[in-house]
Amino acid sequence: MLVPIFTLKLNHKINPRMVTIGKFDGVHPCLTAATQAGKVFIHNPHARGQRPVAHRLSQSTQDSDISLLNINQAVTCLTAGTLGPNTTGDTLLVGSQTNLLAYDVHDNADIFYREVADGANAIVLGKLGDIPSPLAIIGGNCALQGFDYVGNDHFWTVTGDNVRSLVLCDFTGDGKNELLVGSEDFDIRVFKEDELVSEMTENETVTSLCHMHGSRFGYALANGTVGVYDRTARYWRIKSKNHAMSIHAFDLNADGVVELITGWSNGKIDARSDRTGEVIFKDNFSSSVAGVVEGDYRLDGQKQLICTSTEGEVRGYLPASKDLKGNLMDSSAEQDLVRELSQRRQNLLLELRNYEENAKVSNHQYP
Repeated sequence: MLVPIFTLKLNHKINPRMVTIGKFDGVHPCLTAATQAGKVFIHNPHARGQRPVAHRLSQSTQDSDISLLNINQAVTCLTAGTLGPNTTGDTLLVGSQTNLLAYDVHDNADIFYREVADGANAIVLGKLGDIPSPLAIIGGNCALQGFDYVGNDHFWTVTGDNVRSLVLCDFTGDGKNELLVGSEDFDIRVFKEDELVSEMTENETVTSLCHMHGSRFGYALANGTVGVYDRTARYWRIKSKNHAMSIHAFDLNADGVVELITGWSNGKIDARSDRTGEVIFKDNFSSSVAGVVEGDYRLDGQKQLICTSTEGEVRGYLPASKDLKGNLMDSSAEQDLVRELSQRRQNLLLELRNYEENAKVSNHQYP
């Protein structure tokens, strides 16, 4: 069960699959997303009145909480996270078909700007195998490339087709991350650094991947399929007539196990059990979902699930507290209670009508 706790309406349209959250000053989480006009917006409601100095970053004329990063070319992917030891907070990484920009939002300065010959269709940030420093790993046209915090190329390998999605997780259970790669040739490939160690074939382009826990991961395909694998074994999959725009793992019922959250092209958000695929929560936006992320946006020590639409609507949800009911999953008991109360209300209304009718009869009989 999720409880909606805040809604924002931002005056910027958001590109699908290009939404992230970064703590660029090391403290305050900022919702960050690409727009259609070759810009990236950074929403920071925590530091009002701090106007950035002019470089790439400028203040939005429409919203004082938003700063705009001018990329001046179409953004193809973005993410944020800890890349280097010398930055104050998270690094923002923005990919295009020709370049990768690593940007220090807090200091309003480029960290590095690298040409990428094979393009950047997807990006992930983190540790891979035995490589000591975190890497910004991009997937392009049949190629994978990983850069460290100063832009040095520490990882490169080829893969079967155009890369559409990437995720890092400990697939083999050896305590080190492997790289999972979703491609247009319908394959999910698993790389231990530059060695291909596993391959799963699907029936459409693999558009999204997300780590659930351990060796379990969620996936989405271009034909509306979403599902969950544990290593090479598929747990479940469902197919929708709509397209999955974003998938994310989040513990929505505070039971210690994450669910698969999917944002759809028709504006629907749903959460499914990682074991069965059963829907246990849903909500709707009035336009297509652009991205699903998480962060402590209210700075109260609790992470919210944050969903965004392409029209700039943002909603934050919290897991329902465990002490609200003995069993949060028991939605049928809640429905039974609602039905019982509704029936009781009908009976009372009927009883009241009978009293009123009797009173009218009495008044006629005894004027």
